[in-house]
Amino acid sequence: MTIRAIYENGVFRPLNPVNLPEKAEVDILLPQEQEDEAELARREEGRKAIMEILSHRFRSGQTDLAARHNEHQP
Repeated sequence: MTIRAIYENGVFRPLNPVNLPEKAEVDILLPQEQEDEAELARREEGRKAIMEILSHRFRSGQTDLAARHNEHQP
């Protein structure tokens, strides 16, 4: 359930009637601050760069990498 409220005088006051019993305990989850557009664009460019690198196939010459799985284990 989402309840819109206003914070004033140290108390969260619901903006609409709420169907809860008196003294019911609730958890309040506040949304994180919005990131600015420049930061969002910078992160998106970084994701695109990573996906571009990961999209390339590299040939190792090994046809069954699972056969050497334990070779580098401690």
